[in-house]
Amino acid sequence: MQEEMSGWPDCRNLTCVRRWGQGMRVCSRRRARIFVTGRGENGEKRSHSWCRSSSCSDHLPKRLPEMDYLIFLLAILHVYKVLCEEKFWDTTVKLAKNMTLECVYPSTDTLTQMEWFKVNAMEKESLVIFNPTYGAIIRQPYADRVYFSNSTVTPNDMTLSFHNASEADVGFYSCFLHTFPHGPWEKVIQVVPPDSFEIDAPSNSHILSEPGKNVTLTCQLQMKWPLQQVTWEKIQPHQIDLLTTCNLSQGKSYTSKFRRQILSNCSQGMRRASIVLPHVTASDSGLYRCRFKASTGENETFVMKLTITDGKTDNRHILFVAGGTVLLLLFVILITTIIVILYKRRRRREKRVLVKESWDTQNKASNNYRSPIFTNQPSGDAREDIYVNYPTFSRRPKTRV
Repeated sequence: MQEEMSGWPDCRNLTCVRRWGQGMRVCSRRRARIFVTGRGENGEKRSHSWCRSSSCSDHLPKRLPEMDYLIFLLAILHVYKVLCEEKFWDTTVKLAKNMTLECVYPSTDTLTQMEWFKVNAMEKESLVIFNPTYGAIIRQPYADRVYFSNSTVTPNDMTLSFHNASEADVGFYSCFLHTFPHGPWEKVIQVVPPDSFEIDAPSNSHILSEPGKNVTLTCQLQMKWPLQQVTWEKIQPHQIDLLTTCNLSQGKSYTSKFRRQILSNCSQGMRRASIVLPHVTASDSGLYRCRFKASTGENETFVMKLTITDGKTDNRHILFVAGGTVLLLLFVILITTIIVILYKRRRRREKRVLVKESWDTQNKASNNYRSPIFTNQPSGDAREDIYVNYPTFSRRPKTRV
């Protein structure tokens, strides 16, 4: 080692640089020098310092150009991987002036620390960092624009709320949690402009269930397409949550970071997909979308509406149905009564007309019988006398007994 370094000039007062040569294994900077530690022929440790200057630059080892090309190639490959790597996200949120990025850890592990990031093309920008012991620190320029919604109420609820959000807030966000004992956990959320957020999905079926039951949602593809992927989503007016994705070519599934447990089936070549929601609650009500994607590009979508009824809803539903039935019955009775009254009035009117016509006919006949018309009527005021036999009755007084 001493012989290798003996050819180096003494340039201690010049600018030092770091080099690694044959036989050297440690290089550390102290003040304005580089101390190189190596071993001699007998194995003892020896240290030397060396510097670089214009007068001694010819003695320094040269870097091979192949190394520069290799580093440049590795950098290009890294950039290509970052740009071309497909991004997966668990939730899509519509941009709004006041929006909420939901992040709820579904397990009961202990939260040790969490942090919110905005994911750019090549780096992550820290927004908020939270520690259960030391509290939260909001980075600039988000100090006056974001806040935690329920962190003090639910320990594993790290939902982040925005106010006065703008187009600059469109992009990907990462909710990164450190838990004990399972370690790190991450949920990725994509914020999109309102015109890119589409939820036009009319439901194909309606499912009713009661709280506490296990609900199974099923969809089946009838077409003979070469299927590639099956995706389940929950659709809400302001966000779309990815529940599970099944790669049918590999038979592997990806379960997203949804706030509740979702059970699903995934196997190669299956054409019938289903998910199970154990112990449903009222918050599970909504639209669920099942989407089949073929390797040829075709898509088939099924939408199901799930309604979870509670006791109050049942009572209101019963009252509503009973009230509607009573009103309908009263309406039918009223219409029937009106029809009967009108019918009776019409019958009476018709009967009166018939009676009047019959009476007029009888009167005409009676008049014709009482006053016959004679063709040979005497002229002048001559009248015929009419004689009537009138019986006489005796008026003897009654004898008293």
